[in-house]
Amino acid sequence: MTQPSPNRLNQAYSILSGDDNTERLCKAIPEAACTHLPKNYLLNIANGSATKLAEQVAGPNLVLPWLLNALGAPVWLIGLLMPIKQAASLLPQLAVSGYIRQFPMRKWFWVGAGTLQALCLWLMIAAALMLTPLAAGLSIVILLGIFSAASGMGSVAFQDVVGKTIPKGNRGRLLAHRATIGGLLAIATGLLLKMWLGTHENLSTYLGLLGLGGVLWGLGALCFALTQEEAGATAGGRNPIDEARAGWQLFQQQRGYRQYLYSRTLLVCIEIAAPFYVILGQQQFSVGSFQLFSALLIAIGLAQVLSSPFWGRFADTSSRRVMVYSNALGTVAAVFALIFSVLPDAWQNVYSYGLVFIILGFAEAGARLGRKTYLVDAVDGTDRATYVAFANSGIGALTLLMGALGILGQLLGMQGLIAVLALLGIVGVFISLRMPEAEAMLSHTETHE
Repeated sequence: MTQPSPNRLNQAYSILSGDDNTERLCKAIPEAACTHLPKNYLLNIANGSATKLAEQVAGPNLVLPWLLNALGAPVWLIGLLMPIKQAASLLPQLAVSGYIRQFPMRKWFWVGAGTLQALCLWLMIAAALMLTPLAAGLSIVILLGIFSAASGMGSVAFQDVVGKTIPKGNRGRLLAHRATIGGLLAIATGLLLKMWLGTHENLSTYLGLLGLGGVLWGLGALCFALTQEEAGATAGGRNPIDEARAGWQLFQQQRGYRQYLYSRTLLVCIEIAAPFYVILGQQQFSVGSFQLFSALLIAIGLAQVLSSPFWGRFADTSSRRVMVYSNALGTVAAVFALIFSVLPDAWQNVYSYGLVFIILGFAEAGARLGRKTYLVDAVDGTDRATYVAFANSGIGALTLLMGALGILGQLLGMQGLIAVLALLGIVGVFISLRMPEAEAMLSHTETHE
C-alpha cells in the first residue's frame, strides 16, 4: 500500500490542528516524537472516529438494552448495564497504571484492549443466537464487564501515549476532531437506520450493529498500533496497593487535585443520565423502538459535531471552564426535560424531545473532553498514570453508589429523579468554578506533618 508523502501528512495536520509550526509545539513533547507528530495526530483521529461510532452503535446506553429486551431477558439485567459499564471500566485502573509503568511502550495496552473489546461484541452475537434468554442476558452482561475492564486499561494507556506524542495546546483539538468525525458518522448511521429499518425491526438488526461495532474496534486497534511512540521511562512501577497509597497521598497533598475529583464526580451524572431521559421519552411518546433509537443517535451525533470543535479549542484555552459549562448544560437539559410536558402541543413530538439529547450531548462532549484535557495538561511525566488511575478508580466506586439513582427513580418517579440531576448539576458548576486552571493544579500543595 502506498504511504502518504510527508508533505501531504504535514498539510493535513496543519489544516486539522490549525498550527503549521511543529517546531514550536514540539517543545512540549520528547524531541524524537516531533518527527512523527503529523502521522500520529492523523492516526489518533482515525482511531477516535472509529471508536466513537462504535460506542454509539454498540453501546450499553442504546443498543444493548433493546437487544436484551428483544431476547426476552429479565428487566433487572437491563438495569445492570450502565453501572457495570462504568464501574468495570474505572475500578481496575489502579492495577493497570502500576503495571503499565514497567513497559517503555504503552500503546500496545490500548491495542490489546481494543482487540478484546471487538472480541467481546462478537461473542455477544454468539450468545444471543445460541443461548436461552436468561443465559444470553447473563452472558452479555458478563461480556460487557470484560469489555469495560478492557476499556479502562485502554483509557490509562491512551492518556499516557497522548501525553508523549501530542503537544500541549493541541490535545483538546485532537479530542474534538475525534468526537466531531465520530458524530458525523453517527448521524449518517442514524439516517440510514431510519430510512432502511423504519418498519423492519428484528433481532438481526441489533446483532448486525454489534458486529459493526466489533469491526470498528478492530480498525481502532489497527490505527493505534501504527502510532509511532517513543520509549518512555519505566521507573516507579508499583503494585495496586502501593499505587492506591500513592494516589491517596496525592489526593491528600494536592488541593487542586481534590477539587478536580469533586467536579469529576458530579460530571458522572451527565454521563449516566441518558437512559433516564430515554425512559421519560418512552413514557411520553408511543413510537417504535428503532424510530426512537435512530432519533437519539442522530441527536447525539449532531451534538458531537456542533460542540466538539468549540469544546476542543476552548479546552486548549481553559479545560476548567469547559467543565463549568458542561455542568451548566447538564442542568439545562434536565430542566428542559422537566418542562417539556407543559410546552405547546406543536412541540409534543419525539423530534422536539430530541433537543434534550442535543443539549445533553453538548454537555457530555464537554465533560469528557474537559476532564481528559485537564488532567493530561496538569500532570507531566511518569506520575500521570497514577493521577488518571486513582481518579478513575475512585469515580468507579462512586458510580456503583449512583446505581441507587434507579431506586430513587422508583420512589420519586422519572421527573423527580431528573430534578435531582438538575440540582447536582448546579452544585457541579460551583465546585468547578473553585478549581484552579490545569497548569496551576500542582501548585496547590499541602504538607501534612
